[in-house]
Amino acid sequence: MSLLVSVILLASAACSVNAPDRAAPTHADLHARGTPTSILGEVTTVNSRLPVVWQTIGYSVEGRPLRMQRVGHGPRRVLWIGGIHGDEPQGAVATAALAGAFRHARLEDRVTLTILEDDNPDGRVRHTRDNANHVDLNRNFPARNFDKTNPEYGGTPLSQPESRALYNLIQRVRPDLVLSCHASRGHPYINYDGPAKAIAARFSHDSGLPVEPSNALGFGTPGSLGSLLGIDRAVPILTIELLRDSSPTAAWNAIRRAALSVIGS
Repeated sequence: MSLLVSVILLASAACSVNAPDRAAPTHADLHARGTPTSILGEVTTVNSRLPVVWQTIGYSVEGRPLRMQRVGHGPRRVLWIGGIHGDEPQGAVATAALAGAFRHARLEDRVTLTILEDDNPDGRVRHTRDNANHVDLNRNFPARNFDKTNPEYGGTPLSQPESRALYNLIQRVRPDLVLSCHASRGHPYINYDGPAKAIAARFSHDSGLPVEPSNALGFGTPGSLGSLLGIDRAVPILTIELLRDSSPTAAWNAIRRAALSVIGS
């Protein structure tokens, strides 16, 4: 057998092994995963020349895959969550573009970045805050302030497959920083929990978003990811509250510099 034929066969075998993984998301991929039609035409910043390898870490209530990708190999560990409330899709473009921007900034040697595409694909399809079981996933984590009396919070911590998948991912990654995309009806801002005041200030400086710590929001967040990680575990976590119903592309352009800055340092 010639050397050329051997190389071809090895390449074919590698492709077969990695068949479940996908390249950068196409228009059809995003539509199939429930990304709103208004956003589909805006995802133009993905670097399609570089492979994006997605891994399925679990499934939603209705069986949609929960997918993550890992970029870089540096000692700093950062987790990006593209969305957890289905009616807050403003982080979709940022999430699709982040890996390419991360590589362009040459952060691979300094940071290992884990990107969770969307933790609530059922809610994204339904345009609802909650998942298909009518549970607010960001109130279903095992924080000390979990509220078992509210049925919308799931009754018991991690009762939902989506919250369990994200929790297990956090346990594996052990992130030094978490950034989570949300959207606010009032105004955009950067929220933080735990020892993240300085990080939030830097994000604010680079993006123009005002800082609003959780203890100044005027409402409680029992069982939230911020409560679990920031308060209970002292892991810095930023909640990026983009403007509801705003252009996801404009949102990404506004936070791109700030996101890469806090991810990289």
